[in-house]
Amino acid sequence: MQFALTDEQEMIVTTVRSFVENEIYPHEDLVERTGEVPQEVADEIKRKTIELGFYACNFPESVGGAGVSHLDFALVERELGRGSMALTHFFGRPQNILMACEGEQKERYLLPAVRGERMDALAMTEPDAGSDVRGMKCSAVRDGGDWVINGSKHFISGAEHADFFIVFVATGVDDTPRGPKKRITTFLVDRGTPGFEVRDGYASVSHKGYKNCILTFDDCRLPDAQVLGEVDGGFAVMNEWLYATRITVAAMSVGRARRCFDYALSYAAEREQFGQPIGKFQGVGFQIADMITEIDAADFLTLAAAYRLDQGLPANREIASAKLYATEMLARVTDATLQIYGGMGLMADFPIERFWRDARVERIWDGTSEIQRHIISRELLRPLGA
Repeated sequence: MQFALTDEQEMIVTTVRSFVENEIYPHEDLVERTGEVPQEVADEIKRKTIELGFYACNFPESVGGAGVSHLDFALVERELGRGSMALTHFFGRPQNILMACEGEQKERYLLPAVRGERMDALAMTEPDAGSDVRGMKCSAVRDGGDWVINGSKHFISGAEHADFFIVFVATGVDDTPRGPKKRITTFLVDRGTPGFEVRDGYASVSHKGYKNCILTFDDCRLPDAQVLGEVDGGFAVMNEWLYATRITVAAMSVGRARRCFDYALSYAAEREQFGQPIGKFQGVGFQIADMITEIDAADFLTLAAAYRLDQGLPANREIASAKLYATEMLARVTDATLQIYGGMGLMADFPIERFWRDARVERIWDGTSEIQRHIISRELLRPLGA
């Protein structure tokens, strides 16, 4: 087993970390204060990312991407995790399920997304369908040669910047021995399509400036050409997407935890009480030891899951474990860092309270901790007939 990064991977880490420190950090206070990313800042981040050759690096070279492996992309996301999500959004990682585009869809959606000319957003969650994806009520029915969509989506990240949306919709119901089971189809929906509206979402305490929106469909008519993949084949598309996003969440949690840990370590070495640095007291020093141990464990777990994908090995359980452990690790690390800072940790003078707030959502989106535990236990028990 080789745990060291290659020279190329070290270059990826160094380049992306330098980009985050020089192009993302300087704007974080403004975004945190206003809850907005100025358009000129967004455009500059995107332009510089394209110049670096990292825009859409998660796509193969055959369509204009950098063709990095799952492991290399996890390293990219880990370093991006150090910065504000509202800003790193413009580093540009289109949804990898766009590789399911066929024919004209490639020219209208896939290639422009890879070139940075059009931005996408993915729409799955509904008010009554979060963890229970098959509970979605947003539906499409046939009408002549078209599909007519009605319903809504919420918690749609990045929707305010998106030119088009990848939308999962119920298109029928099958009767199964375990009860009715909805069929899901994926549609490509352009902003401005009649009957489709993007509205402001909810104010969140996590990731200021990285907004969520509400999408509404009122007799929104789409032709067959807007179906992504196969009709009723949305779950196959969805599962492939979830693999990548859950590794992304795990990797970004590791990166954010390392940045937070740097603050904790420095403060423990510099802050003095009772005539010595507080890090010399076991109450603090042992927390530092536990934090770095958990961070390293989450890091290796995440990279190992990405490696399995690259090798074509089953990775469902490993990815769920990485997402579960890394996000819960981040919660513990940010909370411990705030405790080490004491009262100052809750003050806006330091970014600690921001790290703490931002960490909370990671255990919810892209599959809650409970869903990850369900996946892990199911993968272990099914082979035994349980």
